[in-house]
Amino acid sequence: MNSPQPSYNNPISGMKSLFSGLPLMSKTGIKSYVLIPLLINIALFFVALLVGIHYFSLFMSNVLDFSNLWNWVAALLNLIKPILWVLFFIIYLTFVFYTFSLFANIIASPFNTLLAEATENYLIGNNINANSSLSSISIKQIISLSIKSIAQEIHKLVYFLIRAIPLLILFLIPITMPFAPILWFAFSAWMMSLQYMDYPFGNHDIKFNHQISMQKQKRWFSLGFGSAVLLMTMIPVINFMIMPLAVISATKNSFNNFNISES
Repeated sequence: MNSPQPSYNNPISGMKSLFSGLPLMSKTGIKSYVLIPLLINIALFFVALLVGIHYFSLFMSNVLDFSNLWNWVAALLNLIKPILWVLFFIIYLTFVFYTFSLFANIIASPFNTLLAEATENYLIGNNINANSSLSSISIKQIISLSIKSIAQEIHKLVYFLIRAIPLLILFLIPITMPFAPILWFAFSAWMMSLQYMDYPFGNHDIKFNHQISMQKQKRWFSLGFGSAVLLMTMIPVINFMIMPLAVISATKNSFNNFNISES
């Protein structure tokens, strides 16, 4: 096994650690697992985009049909129709970019688990499952892994909702309103770290509550890592690559900063 790197607990090291996984994405034994989460991200985005275009087209057609009762309204709508389409794309794409990753994580969770395992195999040179490869995984194994992974994603979602609702209320209270965006960003960054560190931790059967305790011991590192993931998910196109990169980097962090092999 490779000797672990020095352990850090500061946000800058946490942010830098996200990009430490970049060289591993093209490594033999890892790159085939990168492809599935990447394709899921892209497919979900384009499906959401096509659905949005379809229903907005129907909406526009119905509005124009109704407005034909008043010629001047129909003429005005036809005139500004291109502007309405531009506004639709700006608003809808913003909404999709900020929300589809939640569903992508749930659907891709079993493949992210396999990606974390493949990354660990590469890092330690001592396979968890020596025969593991994407082509050798059976449908039965995928289904079993999916049930386990989706149950864990629901667990994380419950953890998120219990804490997110009180934080959202802060946006409605005048005295706390100025601080609410900062607290929300910090909480979102924390959730990103929990989300992606769960894959390597889960492969070692470390329960979610124990994962939280471990990350609290390296709170600043975790917040830095989660902040980098969160910021990258806000950049169109680049955010397609963040899911597999975050899983790989989280797996590397689990050894270098959390000594997962000793847990």
